[in-house]
Amino acid sequence: MIKIEVSPREAVRAPEGFALWSLGFRPFYLAASIFASLSILLWVCQYSGQLPAEFLRSPAWHGHEMLFGYTMAVLAGFLLTAVANWTGKPTPTDGALMALTALWVAGRVLVLTPFALVAAMVNVAFPVALAFGIGGAIVQSGNRRNYFFLALLALLTSAVLAFHLSHLDVFPWPERASLQVGLDVVLFIMAVIGGRVIPMFTNNGVQGAQATRNSIVERAALIGALVLIGVDILPAPGRLVAVIAFMGALAHAIRLYLWRPHRTRRVPLVWVLHIGYAWIVVYLVLRGLAELGLVEQVFAVHALTIGAIGGMTIGMMTRTARGHTGRPLKADRYEVACFALIAIAAFVRVFGGMWLPSAYALTVMLSGICWSVAFALYAIRYWPVLSRVRVDGKPG
Repeated sequence: MIKIEVSPREAVRAPEGFALWSLGFRPFYLAASIFASLSILLWVCQYSGQLPAEFLRSPAWHGHEMLFGYTMAVLAGFLLTAVANWTGKPTPTDGALMALTALWVAGRVLVLTPFALVAAMVNVAFPVALAFGIGGAIVQSGNRRNYFFLALLALLTSAVLAFHLSHLDVFPWPERASLQVGLDVVLFIMAVIGGRVIPMFTNNGVQGAQATRNSIVERAALIGALVLIGVDILPAPGRLVAVIAFMGALAHAIRLYLWRPHRTRRVPLVWVLHIGYAWIVVYLVLRGLAELGLVEQVFAVHALTIGAIGGMTIGMMTRTARGHTGRPLKADRYEVACFALIAIAAFVRVFGGMWLPSAYALTVMLSGICWSVAFALYAIRYWPVLSRVRVDGKPG
């Protein structure tokens, strides 16, 4: 049985006072959840024939918006908040944060218009602006440990730029290749952040969990993720990519085992992160099999995007929003429903599609609906949390 608790103070009355622009996670988590819900709902309608085929353009644009739209927004919210915490220096708030959020929103709107060059400029500008937003705090504090985030944002900027230049027929580089490199970068970011926080959250939230880390395994997991970025940029032969993917899967599987996921089943805010991370292992196995021609690449991609990215972002969006608004770190029934729906969406999209090819279209639509409902629930549940002042009266 999962014990769900809600703080009496939280249950009785939400605090007064508007605070949406007080810290980066607030507008970006809210915008990301609304966008994730509505965009995939529209995608399902287009896929099922309820909207014209040209409404949301090609599948590559679907990937672009999930990666450089949704995922980038969550990453922005996390980094703007975490860097301020890590460095003790301010990151954009108030007017500067409004402008950064408006830049992201403009990118989502412009990709639906004929103004392809303007859309390219805005979407390339966003990760650059985010890098400046966190870079000042990192450099001023001498926080060398986190310089690499600036390098990763530069890589994401390059991937966005390459995608748009391909679309504009300026650069002979496949749009999907840009998406793959972008996914590789996000995979590495999840591996780094997951390694920092999941064992810590496990030991803090689960009595006697004894989550541990092994330096050799840690290095193998992170180096493998970095190598994958390199071979996808080159690109490398499929068999070599398969070997790297399988070795990476082994390293991440051992890493996850050492974090003791089987001891987290009674703590939703912890097990959601373990399940999300487990999808990285699934992705790498499927990626290797796809490179050998044994499964379709689309199943590997959605193991990473829905399972790993969806699972870890919904978990981190919930935990960090609760923590940074002074609320108890315990999930309520709405949040558990969000976690479960994302897990179902990933399972149906990946394994349902593989095992029931005759019902492939149905699995796509069912997965999309589960995803859309999960993020709609999050947006509804967290609107008062993200838009109002902390319950403990502290700033942020």
